[in-house]
Amino acid sequence: MSDRLYIFDTTLRDGEQVPGCQLNTIEKIEVAKALEELGVDIIEAGFPISSPGDFNSVVEISKAVTWPTICALTRAVEKDIDVAADALKFAKKGRIHTGIGTSPYHIKYKLNSNEDEILERAVAAVKYAKKYVEDVEFYAEDAGRSDNVYLAKVVEAVIKAGATVVNIPDTTGYCLPHEYGEKIKFLMENVKGVHKATLSTHCHNDLGMATANSVSGILNGARQVEVTLNGIGERAGNTSLEEVAMIFKSREKELEILTNINTKNIYKTSRLVSSLMNMPVQPNKAIVGRNAFAHSSGIHQDGVLKNRENYEIIDPVDVGINESSIVLTARSGRAALKHHLENLGFKLNKERLDSVYQDFLKLADKKKDIKEDDLLMLLGEIRGENQRIKLDFLQVLSGKEVHPMATIRLVIAGEKFTATSDGNGPVDAAIKAVKQILTRHVTVEEFLIQAITRGSDDVGKVHMTVSHEEHYYHGFGAHTDIITASVEAFLDCINKIPVVKK
Repeated sequence: MSDRLYIFDTTLRDGEQVPGCQLNTIEKIEVAKALEELGVDIIEAGFPISSPGDFNSVVEISKAVTWPTICALTRAVEKDIDVAADALKFAKKGRIHTGIGTSPYHIKYKLNSNEDEILERAVAAVKYAKKYVEDVEFYAEDAGRSDNVYLAKVVEAVIKAGATVVNIPDTTGYCLPHEYGEKIKFLMENVKGVHKATLSTHCHNDLGMATANSVSGILNGARQVEVTLNGIGERAGNTSLEEVAMIFKSREKELEILTNINTKNIYKTSRLVSSLMNMPVQPNKAIVGRNAFAHSSGIHQDGVLKNRENYEIIDPVDVGINESSIVLTARSGRAALKHHLENLGFKLNKERLDSVYQDFLKLADKKKDIKEDDLLMLLGEIRGENQRIKLDFLQVLSGKEVHPMATIRLVIAGEKFTATSDGNGPVDAAIKAVKQILTRHVTVEEFLIQAITRGSDDVGKVHMTVSHEEHYYHGFGAHTDIITASVEAFLDCINKIPVVKK
């Protein structure tokens, strides 16, 4: 039978301690509702005594959220606990999270105290909080660097005093995974009454081991894990919610540990937090980074296209992403290029594909990655093969103190037509010459020029939108000569206008 792992999210408390990432109450409510939809069991909404804003946020989140437990942080101080209890008065299920440091560093240098006094203060805080709520969590700050025997003594005492959850934080991110796991195991085996409470992990990422330590703790008996979206938090951050959720989902049959997380909401919730906190997610971030399901190596792309599981242990759909990303770069192979071309509606034979692939590699060496527009440029001649109206000849006269003139020759249904026109510039002159040949009245509504590569020999892309009889048509052209690209984009629009048969 599978064990239940409770997800304690502290994005709105520990996560919000990141400099410059503070949220107002309205934003915190939005995140809290998203966490509820995600399936988080406990939401740590704030540290009420720290500021009026934090107090108000806990109050309003308690009103806005329905089923998750709302938790408020305190120190082992009666005034803190009084204020937290007041902030939780509207919570359907409220929890007070109180605690004190238990490591030699905290006892001596931070608290200027001794082990016996700390033990007394820990017990007193739990008993005092218990007067307000049934659900009391105790944190042994800096438990990662605490002596295990003394830590066990404190844990046993606070459970006896009424703590329902005991948090074992690796506050400084110092532990190695096996050390943290052994610490949880030691407590499970040496604390009398340990099964009357739930042990919780709360790991920081100072040495990049927050998730590994949390998982090690869970595998050794902890059944609550304290996390944040995107792993944000004090200093290097906290354990990532998305990483823990997907570890146990992807290895569910082996580990038999279940969470209540609706993983398909992970990506959108991650983006919400990133946006509101103005804290971009690093591209290579596990699960939610933009490269988490992106493949650029030709060998990997070929493997993924044949069978996703060749290189992906997680289906991107499971975290709310539509599909894997086959990114085109100079390292991509023919399989990836063929995949993208077919998505654009082009099925090329092997000989034609080989030819386009060589041109693709030349362009990819100049660019970091290739977009659909770049492929359309490479396919210029192929795209033109099926067009009714084709550009056959273009000559432009332009320069300083020279009135722009353009001569155009088009091929329409096998017959050639030529026209010459002036204009406000060389592009305007060329478009007007095309219009002289065509009988349809069209208006250019949008005209956008972009460079594909760098330098004076750039390939230019032109996007154009024209209107005809209250309908809009979009075209694309690409060429080293921007005037040619503009005419091709205009003709691409014209070719999309339906032919009315009389």
